[in-house]
Amino acid sequence: MGKLLEDRIALVTGASRGIGRAAALALSAEGAHIVALARPRSQGALEELDDEIRAAGGAATLVPVDLTDGAAIDQLGAALYERWGRIDILLGNAGMLGPLSPVGHVSPKDWDKVFQTNVTANYRLIRSMDPLLRQSGSGRAIFVTSGAAHKAKPYWAPYAASKAALEELVRTYAAEMQATPVKTALVDPGPMRTAMRKKAVPGENADTLPPPESIGPLFVELAGDAVWSDTLETGTIIRFADWQPLKAD
Repeated sequence: MGKLLEDRIALVTGASRGIGRAAALALSAEGAHIVALARPRSQGALEELDDEIRAAGGAATLVPVDLTDGAAIDQLGAALYERWGRIDILLGNAGMLGPLSPVGHVSPKDWDKVFQTNVTANYRLIRSMDPLLRQSGSGRAIFVTSGAAHKAKPYWAPYAASKAALEELVRTYAAEMQATPVKTALVDPGPMRTAMRKKAVPGENADTLPPPESIGPLFVELAGDAVWSDTLETGTIIRFADWQPLKAD
């Protein structure tokens, strides 16, 4: 029996650690070739990911690029098209927390940096990868959001507002893709044992939170076909806490 994602090409951002790394390993285990993107300073962590993927019999292409470098993202799209003529899975995971402070105390520089990373970079990804996703018979565009986008929690304005903007960006793209095979989803992981969560809630007992590895199977499902032939609509926001894995036939 073949693997669920055999021969599919998956671009994963923020792949050097946390949720991105877990997703890359899960997608690879099901046969996808992983194009792993992370900041250049994460080169060592990317190489460790590559070693683990190859040790398990998978394959990866490492892309140490700053996601906010729009020209580099455009060049990546051209390079992927030249090599494969398509991508099948785009997983926009990379993001940043930014400052936790009153709105009036957030500097314009910090505000712009959060939006550049959480919103504009994902727009540039969609812009560059849309033609490649359209060349796939089963294109998937999956992005990581946060429940903070809906809570109006004090001191979280840059992160919450950027995630709310990301959701509208992705849902609009989903609406535009209705007449194509490209399916789009947003995933809200909820509290998870990641470095970002530790920074946001430093006094929390991390042992009470699920590890990033636990969410890997959800990304595999969304990258596949079965879940879309059921009742899932493109543009849906899936809360990990509510997710029920599909039962095997």
